[in-house]
Amino acid sequence: MEATVDDLSAAYDEFVAAASAVVEARAQSGGEKTAATDAALEAFKQRWELFRVACDHAEELVESIRQRIGSECLVDEATGSASSGSGPAPLAAAPGIKPISAVRLEQMSKAVRWLVIELQHGAGGASAPGAAGSGGASTPNAGAGLGPGGQHPDEGGQ
Repeated sequence: MEATVDDLSAAYDEFVAAASAVVEARAQSGGEKTAATDAALEAFKQRWELFRVACDHAEELVESIRQRIGSECLVDEATGSASSGSGPAPLAAAPGIKPISAVRLEQMSKAVRWLVIELQHGAGGASAPGAAGSGGASTPNAGAGLGPGGQHPDEGGQ
């Protein structure tokens, strides 16, 4: 993460320096278009693109970390465990709902991802009714062994 921050900072510094060079070139030319102003503008455009790439990279890193933290919190909440000893005590499961295993949660998560992918690729048009009930034939582990209300029999269906 530090490398990403350093890259972003360096790209920003170069971008600001290129902007300053454009202003100086314009001032020296009296506002006229010259080879120096064109070169400064071209360098500015290049630095702008490099800065945007660095920003995109940093945004991707932040999003990746956010998703990982969200997934870990979801697993902790679903399994009733806490990821850190200094945090608040884990919440008790709602009355009548038992915590699920992390393995089962991962299986269900994969099944949902497969359904989303199928729907995004247009396969949902013909299999949409089946997707709600059975999870679709091509979806691994989707809907397999689900009891009443879409719950796994081990998880205390109604």
